Amino acid sequence: MGGGAAHSGHGHGGGGGDGPLDVWLPGLALLVCAAAYALAVRRARRRNPAQGWPAARSVSFAAGLVLLAVALLPPLAPFAHRDFRGHMAQHLLLGMYAPLALVLAAPVTLLLRALPPHRGRWLTAVLRTRPARLLAHPVAALLLTTGGMVLLYFTPLYDTVMGRPGWHWLAHAHFLLSGWLFAYVIAGPDPAPARPGVPARLVVLGVAIAAHATIAQLMYGGFWVEVHAPIAEVQGGAEIMYYGGDVAELLLAAALVATWRPVRTPRSAYGTRLRSVRRPTGRLEEGMRDGGA
Repeated sequence: MGGGAAHSGHGHGGGGGDGPLDVWLPGLALLVCAAAYALAVRRARRRNPAQGWPAARSVSFAAGLVLLAVALLPPLAPFAHRDFRGHMAQHLLLGMYAPLALVLAAPVTLLLRALPPHRGRWLTAVLRTRPARLLAHPVAALLLTTGGMVLLYFTPLYDTVMGRPGWHWLAHAHFLLSGWLFAYVIAGPDPAPARPGVPARLVVLGVAIAAHATIAQLMYGGFWVEVHAPIAEVQGGAEIMYYGGDVAELLLAAALVATWRPVRTPRSAYGTRLRSVRRPTGRLEEGMRDGGA
């Protein structure tokens, strides 16, 4: 067993979590995000009234913001600074549940509809660049999510992060962005040029489920874990990760199945395509005969 769960009390350092800035800043950021999404929906509907924008997408975005508010505001945020179980609940909300709801709101598609054509083309070009395609690959997203957890909980990084407010907010940002990226490449309705087929994504999702379960089991057993908190808290946090992560990943799998639209080629279209291929060939052969006559 490694550093293990040390009996060092409930405090995790000077992160705070319940000061005025810890409440007002995330609250203001969430309100700005809500206003920006609502403005984009309004512009998209004005640009194409017939197409409109699905209300379910807006509801999903609102649900994602509510989940972020639960994670970042009292009472959970201050509790997460004092108790590892609260931290793990916060981690799940930031890294799995809220990202899935935000991804299902299709923000990239909404942005493409709301932007002027030349800016929309620029955004599409950015999404097709090599760095973007590499970052949006399921394996890269998997490494960012699971690798971040390994570094945080199996190295001294956790205690360092919890003792420095700036680092703590960077950890929040990593959870949210890596979780959003993983949900996006696995089941997002937004365009993703580098996204592989459904079987490959299911394999990556299966690896993620196994990795999260292994991390939770190692944490529960105290193997190599470097979280200095009472054993009961660490084991409780491991249980939250294990069971809460399973539910989140089942929801992600359901989203993948729900958003999957297999491409089917009707027989009539296939026959028409064959005829269109054959006809030019016939003309070419006739021309060759005419030319040779």
